[in-house]
Amino acid sequence: MLQFCKRLASKGVRVTLITTSSTPEFTQTQSSSIIVERISDGFKEGEITQENVEKLFGQFISNLSQSLADLIDKQTGSKYPPKFLVYDAAMPWALDVARRCGIDGAPLCTTNMAVHAIYYLVRQGQLKHPLEGLPSMLLPGISDLQNESPDEARLNEILNQFSNIHRLNFLFVNTFDKLEDEVVKWMERQLPVKTIGPTIPSMYLDKRLEDDKGYGLSLFKPNTEACINWLDSKETASVVYVSFGSWCGLGEEQMEEIAWGLKRSNSYFLWVVKESEEKKLPNNFIEETSQKGLVVSWSPQLEVLAHKSVGCFMTHCGWNSTLEALSLGVPLVAMPQYSEQKMNAKFIADVWEIGVRVRVNEKGIVTKEEIEKCVRQIMEGERGQQIKGNSQKFKKLAKEAVDDGGSSDKNIHEFVAKLAST
Repeated sequence: MLQFCKRLASKGVRVTLITTSSTPEFTQTQSSSIIVERISDGFKEGEITQENVEKLFGQFISNLSQSLADLIDKQTGSKYPPKFLVYDAAMPWALDVARRCGIDGAPLCTTNMAVHAIYYLVRQGQLKHPLEGLPSMLLPGISDLQNESPDEARLNEILNQFSNIHRLNFLFVNTFDKLEDEVVKWMERQLPVKTIGPTIPSMYLDKRLEDDKGYGLSLFKPNTEACINWLDSKETASVVYVSFGSWCGLGEEQMEEIAWGLKRSNSYFLWVVKESEEKKLPNNFIEETSQKGLVVSWSPQLEVLAHKSVGCFMTHCGWNSTLEALSLGVPLVAMPQYSEQKMNAKFIADVWEIGVRVRVNEKGIVTKEEIEKCVRQIMEGERGQQIKGNSQKFKKLAKEAVDDGGSSDKNIHEFVAKLAST
């Protein structure tokens, strides 16, 4: 969302980024064109947790709807009255708030286009029928999402994103045309889709936005100096970077298999292990592998992926991590955990061919032998050379999309021009 704000601001739009009282304090951005407003959702910072979110959700929406309406009303009488509300796709009720306040709104979808297309089809009831006429690009992912089988409450929460989708004038998606060409064209015939990604800081792509070197916020404090100094001492493409994101937690057995798999691969490795997960590492593992590995509690991921020493990225396949690696030309070892991550892994390995996907055993565990095999495939094998070539191709396409006149740049420009004409 913040990166989309920066792109809008670069087109001359004055942007307010809204965060809430229960989320961590937001780091102020460097752009004078972006104002950060913190509004009340009725809860204090940290008061809403994964354990109580369902119980408090109704109250959260009620409180936030009122606070959001109050903010829009307050700004309506200011020097810079609001014209448009962009909201997370998981908050479809925000469209009603915006329109009651006299402005339009649109969601920003933060996973890939294929995921949204499939859930859209589920919401429309079309996946219950034969699949003729669907883009072939969707088909690899459908089985992965069906195999995930989310519980009914979770599925309803996902599908609720599409409850008012035919009332939209814009639908922003964090992807780019040439990454999902076939499905983008198909979705454009169904809905007013605008691809605006990848939402990566400009320094790593087109370099047109001054001082856009990072996101400006982080859930955890990264061990930046330790990571970069260590990477500086390693040869080009010699390091396996391993991170499973800010939410994912692995079991002790799986952590041990990863540990011994990395050791067996004989590659250097930089492994992000959150403080809450460190107790799951094998005894003395950090000491035994100190010549080959560095374990940190958090990393500056963009800086790490952009470093010449990194040869591949073992990831849970969250969409942000996938787009970051793709935009920086880093091959992937895909180890998805849940939800659309499995679909992303399918595309990584079988459609875009920018990585390999690990196989789980009968217990649902990825063994040390499998991890070693996949890492060696990327770092040493002939298949790895092909994958590296594909990764470089998509890196170039990602840059082109946001560069002057690229598909995402044009979509943002057209949106801003529409705003200016209203």
